[in-house]
Amino acid sequence: MTTILGIDPGIARMGYGVVEAVGNRVRPIAYGCVETTADLSVASRLQIIYRDLSEIIDKYRPSVMAVEQLFFNRNTTTAFVVGQARGVAILAAANRGIECVEYTPMQVKLAVVGYGKAEKSQVQEMVRILLNLSEKPKPDDTADALAIALTHAHTSPFSRAVDSTKAGEARRTRH
Repeated sequence: MTTILGIDPGIARMGYGVVEAVGNRVRPIAYGCVETTADLSVASRLQIIYRDLSEIIDKYRPSVMAVEQLFFNRNTTTAFVVGQARGVAILAAANRGIECVEYTPMQVKLAVVGYGKAEKSQVQEMVRILLNLSEKPKPDDTADALAIALTHAHTSPFSRAVDSTKAGEARRTRH
């Protein structure tokens, strides 16, 4: 059994989704958003994110945190602030000795929907179906965080198999 914490980085809303993976079965444990208001300083907002994520980590004790890589092609100011929030999330995991892995938006769409250019609504619907939820998780940040956690649940067994195959090949090459 593996407990995975998925994170959709944001400064106003940071989505989180905790899932439990056993074999090819994945079930939701908890999900929601850490929210901050624009009237606070960036430092205060980052402090809230760190505190709240730390509480989530302490409560659910994930063995890994999967975080979406940032991709911005327009607003660099937003990218910097979201990047700071993402860094705080990674720090919260690192301070508790939790492995942190990253996935691109295209990897998430491919793993959850099977199509790397899927629409947001398609991802949300597949999250609902795969986790057997009665409705799509709201807001979008929550659904995205659950999609990131699902990506790790679906991708990590293959990654481990590839890594062990590579390690075996490396051992055979050295002899």
